[in-house]
Amino acid sequence: MYRFIYSDNFQNYLNFIGIVFVKTYIYNNAMNIINRIITISLLLSVVSFKVFASPPPAYEGRGLYTSYCQLCHGVGGKGDGPLAKAMKTKPADLTTTVRSRSDTILLKIITGSGRQTITGRDRHNVVSDAMPEWKDIFSDSQLRALIAYLRFLGNSKHSLMGDPNVGAELYQKYCRVCHGSEGDGDGVMTKLMGIMPMDHTNPNATNPLSNTELVNNILNGKGRFMPAWEGVLTKSDVEALVSYIRLLSH
Repeated sequence: MYRFIYSDNFQNYLNFIGIVFVKTYIYNNAMNIINRIITISLLLSVVSFKVFASPPPAYEGRGLYTSYCQLCHGVGGKGDGPLAKAMKTKPADLTTTVRSRSDTILLKIITGSGRQTITGRDRHNVVSDAMPEWKDIFSDSQLRALIAYLRFLGNSKHSLMGDPNVGAELYQKYCRVCHGSEGDGDGVMTKLMGIMPMDHTNPNATNPLSNTELVNNILNGKGRFMPAWEGVLTKSDVEALVSYIRLLSH
């Protein structure tokens, strides 16, 4: 039988093999992390200037409302716009009237198309003879977006504390990497890090939170993965973000 001679040289060889193994393991893991970082950077560079394919309905509807409806119906939809005093018929308080009407009826009121099931009239003037008909101005998708915003005015208990247009830009710049470009919580970081951000399109998730709570969560962070943005975003920025988030869920 042969005796195995355990020499210092063999020990040195084992040490060398061990060091190579550890270094290889560290290198592979480091490269794995680097590859992930590169992947994220590439994804962000590709989408950094990409605007969402279709804007959130209530967000788009607010733009239409501001351009076409606000002069008569007012900023908050109360019927107190700057032209209201000059009108013989007071514009409707949309925060109350839309609650008793279905989307189908609202479409007929806005467009003036079809028979009204409430009064049986063919024209749109359930609300007012003075109200214009918009069927030749708005597309079907715009009409749906406008109704989504009217629903927000009538049903939301949270006011818009900032400018949603500013909030939309900030959201795409800072928030979509986790919350997704459309706000439904499917950003590129979710799969890479195994996180589940809040779905901002879900009113059951956002409505229980007051505007103040949302502002504090953004400024100060929350939990393990929601970073604090104080020092990066101003309070005015955050208020604009909160206003945009409110419209995402309508």
